[in-house]
Amino acid sequence: MRRVNAPPDSSLPALGSALGGPLGIAESVLPAVVFVVVATATGQDVTVAAVAALGVAAVLTLARLVRRQTPIYAVGGVVGVAVAGYVASRTGRAEDFFLPGLLANAAYAGAFVVSIAVRWPLLGVIVAGASGRDMAWRADPVRRRAYARASWIWVCLFALRIAVQLPLYLAGALVALGTARVAMGVPLFAVGAWLSWLLLRRTEAGTEASDAAGA
Repeated sequence: MRRVNAPPDSSLPALGSALGGPLGIAESVLPAVVFVVVATATGQDVTVAAVAALGVAAVLTLARLVRRQTPIYAVGGVVGVAVAGYVASRTGRAEDFFLPGLLANAAYAGAFVVSIAVRWPLLGVIVAGASGRDMAWRADPVRRRAYARASWIWVCLFALRIAVQLPLYLAGALVALGTARVAMGVPLFAVGAWLSWLLLRRTEAGTEASDAAGA
C-alpha cells in the first residue's frame, strides 16, 4: 500500500510560502518600481536610483527583522537589490538593474530541467522542504511523474519571463521592462502555484482513492 504523506491541499500553501508573505511580495515589487520611477525622474541617474531601491529594500528588511520573521527572506531581498544596483551603477545603464533577474530566471529554468532529467523534480524537493514532508514521493512513480509535469510549468514560467523581458532589455525600454518585471513577478508566480496545485491535487486524490480501494 502506498502512503500519502500529506493531504493534497498542502502543496499550495507550501508553494505560496516561497513568497515570504506580504513583506515578501513587497520586497519583490517595490525596489524595482522605485528604481524605475527614480531613474526616470532623474534623467536615468543610475546611482541615485540604485540607492533609492536599496533604501526601500533595507526598510522592508528591517520590518521583517522587527517582526522576527525568517531572516533568509530579509537577507535575500537586500542582497538581490544590492547586486542589481551594483551592476547598473557599474555599467551606467539603467536597464542593467534587471540583468541579474534575467540571468536568475535562466538559471532557475535550467535547474528545473536538469532536476526533471535526473528524476529529482525540483518542485517536489521545494514542496517537501517548505511543508516539512519527507522525500517518500520519489518512491511512487505516479507522484514522481506528477512533480515532473508540475516542474515543467515552472520551466515555462521562467522561459516566458525571459521571452518577454529580454527583448525589452536589449531595446533599453526601461519603463516597459520594469512594468513587465512587476507584472510577471508575483502574479505569474501565483498562476504557476495554482496550476501546480491543481495538477498535484488530482494526482494525490487519485493515489488516495487507489489506496482506499486496495485496503
